[in-house]
Amino acid sequence: MRWGGAIIRGMGRDDFLRRLGIRHPIIQAPMAGVSTPRLAAAVSQAGGLGSISIGAATVDQAERMIAETRALTALPFNVNVFCHAPAVRDVGRESGWLAHLAPLFRQVDAEPPTALEEIYRSFLADEDMLGLLLAARPAVVSFHFGLPDADWIGAMREADIVTIATATNLHEAEMIGAAGVDAIVAQGIEAGGHRGMFDPDADDERLDTASLVRLLMENSGLPVIAAGGIMDGRGIRAALDEGAAAAQLGTAFIACPESSASAAYRRRLLGAGTGETLLTSVISGRPARGFPNGLTRHADIPASPPVPAYPVAYDAAKQLHATALVSGSDSFAVQWAGTGAAHARGLPAAELMAALVRELEG
Repeated sequence: MRWGGAIIRGMGRDDFLRRLGIRHPIIQAPMAGVSTPRLAAAVSQAGGLGSISIGAATVDQAERMIAETRALTALPFNVNVFCHAPAVRDVGRESGWLAHLAPLFRQVDAEPPTALEEIYRSFLADEDMLGLLLAARPAVVSFHFGLPDADWIGAMREADIVTIATATNLHEAEMIGAAGVDAIVAQGIEAGGHRGMFDPDADDERLDTASLVRLLMENSGLPVIAAGGIMDGRGIRAALDEGAAAAQLGTAFIACPESSASAAYRRRLLGAGTGETLLTSVISGRPARGFPNGLTRHADIPASPPVPAYPVAYDAAKQLHATALVSGSDSFAVQWAGTGAAHARGLPAAELMAALVRELEG
């Protein structure tokens, strides 16, 4: 059976896991700013598929991350890129947003910035990043927020790279299949971090993970990876029972010591009452789920002006957090988390993987 796009229609779970080179149907989500080569390598060493995200990285940074991961494991891992439409700049909207956030900057004894920047490039506009991936040939490359050109996907197939893309609804899954991508991450509304919506201005069906997995299993011949709200082996088993080939967990791995999460982030995850999360666009310009903070409480209200494009709006959130940290405050920290956050465990990645496998097989 050849691998690539619709040719793998009907591939069984065991075949899919063998193609990924993993023993267990567990994928650690590629969380930009949190996942690290250490975390990815530890998950891969434990029989899952570890992931790093280079979506917010330069080519040089991405090259170092891939090399560092390879130095820690000879096993397969996933490299994730962001395929969002490049930001359409709107000076008036950006100025209005900064004026709206000015009181928050002044709370931490600072003036708001006078302008915002598009703080990282989309993979869609970065041929140098494509060149790096084709040269480095990681086992898996995954796409978030959309899809690259079909020629780029074909080039990755020629390089024997497995490709995976995120879908939040059936239409996106159909586009993924038509583009020749090898598998689909079915991202339910429970998932932490950014929604993988191709068009952030489109109506969001807000499908839960189980419903989305069933929908895609009924309508797509591609392997489906369940993502969103899965925190333990029982959740993985439920996803597999729905027909998923594997489960992708993000929030479950944030509190691992191998992640780059801050001490405050870990405390928020592991403390009492951490189940409250909010889906909002005001932090980055795209819908994303995380813990409420001072920025969301101020700006996620109907009276707020329009949010600038992604990732331009993210520049404001990051500058606000950095300014607040100088005065010792983490009230504007961006802490992405899914609806299962209250069930996070602060275990080393290898121990967490072992626990997940026990629970899955128990």
